[in-house]
Amino acid sequence: MDHGHDSHGGGGIGDTNYSVRNEELAHRFWYIVVGFVSAFLVCRIVNWYKLERRLRRHKSSSVQSPTKPDTPFLELWATFTAVVREVSYPQLYVPARGFSWLTPPAVGRIIVLLVYWTIVIHMATDGAILPDVFHWERIGYRNAWVTITQLPLLYLLSSKCNVLGFIIGISHERLNWLHRWVARTMLATGAVHGFYFYADWARSELVDYQIKMMPMIKYGFGAWGVLLWACISGLAPLRRLSYEFFVLQHIVTAVLFLWLVYVHIPADARYNLWFAIAALCFDRFCRTVMLVWQNVKAFPDKKKCTGGQRIGHQAQLRAVGDSITVVTIKDVHFKWRAGQHLYLWMPRIGIAEAHPYTIACAHRLPETCICNSIQLVVRKHSGFSKRLHEFATKAQAAGEKERLTVFVSGPYGAPPRWDIYETIVLISASTGASFTLPILESVLQFKGTNCVKRIDFLLATKQGEEIDFYVMRLHELIELAKDTDVDLNVHIAVTRGPTSFPISQDGAALDSSSGSSSGTSFGPGKKVMSEKVTSQRPLPSPSDIEQTAAAVPVERKRSSNASTDSHVFYSSVRPDVEAYIRGPVEATGGETSVIVCGGPSLVARTRNCVASLSDERAVHKGTGAQGIQLFVEEYSF
Repeated sequence: MDHGHDSHGGGGIGDTNYSVRNEELAHRFWYIVVGFVSAFLVCRIVNWYKLERRLRRHKSSSVQSPTKPDTPFLELWATFTAVVREVSYPQLYVPARGFSWLTPPAVGRIIVLLVYWTIVIHMATDGAILPDVFHWERIGYRNAWVTITQLPLLYLLSSKCNVLGFIIGISHERLNWLHRWVARTMLATGAVHGFYFYADWARSELVDYQIKMMPMIKYGFGAWGVLLWACISGLAPLRRLSYEFFVLQHIVTAVLFLWLVYVHIPADARYNLWFAIAALCFDRFCRTVMLVWQNVKAFPDKKKCTGGQRIGHQAQLRAVGDSITVVTIKDVHFKWRAGQHLYLWMPRIGIAEAHPYTIACAHRLPETCICNSIQLVVRKHSGFSKRLHEFATKAQAAGEKERLTVFVSGPYGAPPRWDIYETIVLISASTGASFTLPILESVLQFKGTNCVKRIDFLLATKQGEEIDFYVMRLHELIELAKDTDVDLNVHIAVTRGPTSFPISQDGAALDSSSGSSSGTSFGPGKKVMSEKVTSQRPLPSPSDIEQTAAAVPVERKRSSNASTDSHVFYSSVRPDVEAYIRGPVEATGGETSVIVCGGPSLVARTRNCVASLSDERAVHKGTGAQGIQLFVEEYSF
């Protein structure tokens, strides 16, 4: 039963037809994958057609709400989309302290997993469970094929330059969850493969003999052990102990796993291995080319102030408070879209560390002297981010304007167009504003093709110092919004600790009872009281924005320094997210996009709210209620 000399991988069963059946199932698996990718591609094409039609209708100014479907086909497509959204958005959240990482995926992802597992179980059992002398060996071989067939998919889903993601329009970080579950599925099918062979040998008392005669068995055990380690070390609590170490060992594990699989599997199954190696090499090649192109300038412009470096980019650091570092990277020669991220490598801070950060701006920064600069907002945790903040703090204390050479890789991510919705609701917790602020900024910059009429922006945090930088940026965007036709409403909630800007004495959540008549409790023309409060007064509510309990809606008061900004409101209690979303949705005449960036609790609440509100209003089911799209960016590493 030496796999190395078995041209069909059928070994001791002696059934050529069964061996052919194994290979047919393996090929069928990839036909199914291609089928699903093609279906997603068709959906992407239809959505592109819908997008272009909206923009043409908006440009012609022929209708009041160009985001409404205007043909029978688009109405049917909108209904289908609404049903899929209502089913896929909900998510159960585990609130227990220390166990929130056990929060299951959203329902949509669970459905994808169930479909995937159904396919895998069918492949593992179809025609294999027969009560004969080859029962154990047959199931062992079948699960060997099932396991190795999934190997290319595992490495395709792990790629940052992701071929599958490019085709279906989904970025690599949004496919990574499936990468982890494919690995866990392979761990299970690999365990079945090994168990059935081992049990068959144990029945005949041939375990030692088989291992001695076939050394490749030991490599099989080794491959399964390496896969087990990869799955365990990838669990959130262990991954977060030292993310830098996790990344390094995960790369080594991925290469070692391929070698162990190579010496274990028969020659006729190695095409799966070469497929996986090709995916890995293609990813590394593309990333290397991107790294060189973005960080090496053959003819730098030395006249551009202090920029124009030949190798790398110049970066300035600024510490904001006790936990935030703002990194300004100058003279980048690539474009990006709001919602994308890049990998930052700063050799002076971490010689072998590259970390992903959301690009916190959507255009050239006015305070910088070099064109096309970008900003990253880094929150201090441990490791790299802690060293970065300490470096910036020491430089500021010494009165130095520290400049470093940095290298970037990216941008990564495939965010949708933000200017094709009539209403946008942006919800962020703390440094999640690094994701939502560039979206707000980019929408306000669109002129002729902007379908957006209203934007509601919610920024919530426990500590005020965490968002001081964002509040200054928001005031700049409020001024920018005055030159557009967009109605911008901003609500800032600080739930714990002092802040550098005044807040209302009572704070307050949104008044959900007024949502249907005025859109939100802070819309134009809403009469509110104005009151000055010292900024050092302790805030009354110690609650976190990301807890699940809802705040009690009460009358809100505007702070005196916000009186010149008719749509800026400060409060000191946790806002009612459900009421915040309901107001704009009920007031709009077209489609709404809800964008949330925060921890798992806030994300789960927003998911469930959007799903229930869509179901309650019977979106695109004859009531006239228009669609609600949700885009989620969750804190995770």
